[in-house]
Amino acid sequence: MTSTLVREAAPDAVPGPEEPPVTRLTLGRTLGELLLATVVAVVLGLALQFAASRIGTDPGTNVPDALVNLADAGILLVLCAVIGFGLLRRWPGWVKVTGVSVALTSLATLLLAIPLQGTRFFLGGSSVDNTFRLQYLERMASSSSLADMNYHGLAPYYPGGWFWLGGRFANLLGWDGWAAYKPYATTWAAVAAAVTFVLWSLVVRRRIAVLLSLATVLVGCLSAAVEEPYAWPSTAWLPPVAVLAWTVLRRRGRVPAWPLLLIGVYLGFAAITYTLHLVFGVLVVVLLAAVAGVLAVRRGAPAGQTVARLLRRLVVIGVVTGLLALVTWGPFILAGGLGKPNVAAHFLPDTSAYFPMPFEPTSVFGLLCLAGLLWLLLRSRRDPVAFTLLTIAVVIYVWFALSTLALLVRTTLLAFRFVPTAELVFALAGVFAVAEAVRHLPKPAAYARPVAVAMVVLGFAGSLSLAQTSVRSTLEDGAKIAESDYYATGYNAKGEHDTSKDGAWTAELISTIDRLSGRPPTQNIVLSAYDRLLSFAPYWGFQQTTPHYANPLADYRQRGDEIRHWAASTTPNELIARLAANPHEAPNVFVLRRSGDKLVMPVASDSFPQAAPVHVDDIAFDPKLFASPRFTQQGVGPFVVIVTRR
Repeated sequence: MTSTLVREAAPDAVPGPEEPPVTRLTLGRTLGELLLATVVAVVLGLALQFAASRIGTDPGTNVPDALVNLADAGILLVLCAVIGFGLLRRWPGWVKVTGVSVALTSLATLLLAIPLQGTRFFLGGSSVDNTFRLQYLERMASSSSLADMNYHGLAPYYPGGWFWLGGRFANLLGWDGWAAYKPYATTWAAVAAAVTFVLWSLVVRRRIAVLLSLATVLVGCLSAAVEEPYAWPSTAWLPPVAVLAWTVLRRRGRVPAWPLLLIGVYLGFAAITYTLHLVFGVLVVVLLAAVAGVLAVRRGAPAGQTVARLLRRLVVIGVVTGLLALVTWGPFILAGGLGKPNVAAHFLPDTSAYFPMPFEPTSVFGLLCLAGLLWLLLRSRRDPVAFTLLTIAVVIYVWFALSTLALLVRTTLLAFRFVPTAELVFALAGVFAVAEAVRHLPKPAAYARPVAVAMVVLGFAGSLSLAQTSVRSTLEDGAKIAESDYYATGYNAKGEHDTSKDGAWTAELISTIDRLSGRPPTQNIVLSAYDRLLSFAPYWGFQQTTPHYANPLADYRQRGDEIRHWAASTTPNELIARLAANPHEAPNVFVLRRSGDKLVMPVASDSFPQAAPVHVDDIAFDPKLFASPRFTQQGVGPFVVIVTRR
């Protein structure tokens, strides 16, 4: 078996004379271009972010919108002209790759950096899901070891690969994790764009690869997928990797090892960054393998040999995927996490209740997706790219259906997370539809130049329309939140310090905890009524804000019951005894909210299938419970900080 695998995936394997190469690029060229694209994206992306931060426009004006639209117009005009008129046709390949990487990096970076130039936060500020994202990056910046974002001593549940690297980025800058999140997330948007071009170049012509990469950047911003910067790359890279997988799996002859390894690396990347995309990607690859096998047998290939060939290729992909996945999943599995109750999928927003239908003919994007749908239906039997994209689309809609059926067993498959994937697939198909329509236009010599000009103008107008729509709608909402949310300093981007807002007390809360405890932040376990506190300092939390982001190893419900049990104490000594008898590591810091003559701690529980699937009970502590020499305390605005003495 081993020797067969080696022969199947031998690096020096070459296709038979009757078959074209598996990829349009060689291994050496692919690695070189991936490295070049990544370096350009990181260096240029950071430089552009620094330049954007120097614009210095106060929040609340339309100046950033005007600037970003002008920048987008310039980049898109150059790209469309270069593609439409073939201006770089005679230039060396590395110049073309560098030029495209510069253009895509600039577009992806400036679409985010200019609207956010007046704030230190990324899209969404520190609100909602960003609360835990900032907390995770803050955790990774405080240590080079993988750890749970909240609970001390537990193997991490949510894959920490993206956040671990972000911690190293923060350490390199010498910044706190929350402050490093924005430049780090924006840089990843640039990397995703540049790498997408190289991946598409493996399976399609360069010119169409540029268009597909451009569409990917615009869809990422238009669909708000970039708001999940750790999930967006695996979404953006799925279509070209799936096309590569289909090309490799349907090949009857021998294939080189490196495309199989590349597919495995992609799936492994998904495993260490976004588990849902790993499951989806594996499902797509396995389905493509099954279809390839059926088609091969129907064309006369021996069934046994076909199955063996496909299994060997899937094993190579699977081994690479599994080894990478173990980096983040190994500790959790060894700790017995797979057998623990998990409510992470107990969420049914309205976007999960409706199938994605991005085909509204009233917008440029809707028309593009509608054209893509027609192209997929008409070309899927003859075009491998169309077949692959249609397969992804079918899997998405099946996923939505299964997610709805899963409600019968009181869970979901978080189908709404694949709305951006669906929009991306149809938009990419729309690019192919437009490109094919242009190729079939009559081209009399007398009208060749006017037709080319018309196509460039239409392409420029359409792409600029998509870019401006994303700035006006999707990105604008996230930027406004980023400008209003409070930093760790107690001020926001507008310079506001409204003491009626919890965020205005963040700096004082942190300094008070550090002073009263006399410990480094990473040695404090905090029970906090202010959910964003742990986003700005690497304290450990006794309880996660919501059960859906809680580590299954943490016994979320039991911890909630323990908090209720502590609040039911009648004397300080009884509270101290109950804290000592607690089966989990008890908090040594309490940040409780004043409410009348009580100190309140909100405790959340799962209320699925409600649209807001979290029910919150305010657990009241009698202040007299902390009237003991074992505790020291200080009021901070609407809160009271209580620390257990050593």
